[in-house]
Amino acid sequence: MIIRLGLAALLIPLILYALAGTLHYWQGWLYWAVLIIPMLAAVSYFLRNDPELLERRMKYKEKDNQQRAVVFLGNAVSAAGFLVIGYDLRLHGLNQVPPSVVLAADAGVLFGYFFILWVFKENSYAARTIEVEESQKVITTGPYSIIRHPMYLGFLVMLRLTPIALGSWWAESVFLLYIPIIMWRIAGEEKVLHRDLPGYDAYCRKMPYRLLPFVW
Repeated sequence: MIIRLGLAALLIPLILYALAGTLHYWQGWLYWAVLIIPMLAAVSYFLRNDPELLERRMKYKEKDNQQRAVVFLGNAVSAAGFLVIGYDLRLHGLNQVPPSVVLAADAGVLFGYFFILWVFKENSYAARTIEVEESQKVITTGPYSIIRHPMYLGFLVMLRLTPIALGSWWAESVFLLYIPIIMWRIAGEEKVLHRDLPGYDAYCRKMPYRLLPFVW
């Protein structure tokens, strides 16, 4: 985990430099700080209090072919979105998005990340891959009392605000494509949970909303 964090801390500035073509890119450095500083604090906390969660988060290989396709499409959309950010910055400059809007977007990214950390604190079984462990139980507290898949909501908030935080309007349309991908992933995950997680059927009857309250 420490090695992976260190690589992220080094690689993100390289990616941001490749996008903007300059180190004089305050939007990129602020975005880096918004990601890395809370991440370091979170990893430090969970290493002491819930290392099993971090171990589950280190697993990347999906067992189901459909979910592997979902992950591939999600990665492709993310890569395309960052390429569009780079093209937009080179074409229209670094200051097309007003600083106040950039700051608001970074605040939203930070909120999305804290929302995900709230999920992790409530649910130690919030793995990166879709699977049900033998001792796993249905979680109904915290963000799970609002929607059934709160981690995906936090992730979508972060992802949708990322291009604005990095100073690009054009890439917004690309990252919108991630919404149906997340919905596809949730549909597949729910099949597994209904099949393998005792009590999930009853939880769904009490909590009808998957991703967004009063919508879906």
